Amino acid sequence: MIQNMTDAAMAARANAYAPYSGFKVGAALKGESGRIYTGCNVENSSYSMTICAERNAVFQAVAAGERHFRTIAIVGGRTDDEAESKPCVPCGACLQVLAEFCGGDLPVLLADGVHKLSDFLPSQFCLDEKG
Repeated sequence: MIQNMTDAAMAARANAYAPYSGFKVGAALKGESGRIYTGCNVENSSYSMTICAERNAVFQAVAAGERHFRTIAIVGGRTDDEAESKPCVPCGACLQVLAEFCGGDLPVLLADGVHKLSDFLPSQFCLDEKG
């Protein structure tokens, strides 16, 4: 499973649009259905309009009707070798989006091994619906 997820993330990374940073990221998110949703980063000259690979994958999955996820693999770097050997930890925005749909035990597959979402985001923001 790990290699298939990493391969899917690397394939998504190949489609990244990163002309400004040169840092290409790919993500592969496995839904409860077993389907894998991929995303890549898409930069914009107005930097705040950039979307990360992880959020791209989550949003594609949600648009397809998936709401529960089993794991995510993330690869990133300026070269393939860097993407395969150095961990690419999700940014805070991506961690919060993942936390919206996943528990803290979500496996996060990086180049250095498997981590839990809660390792990177121990205290997610939650809207208290009780008021």
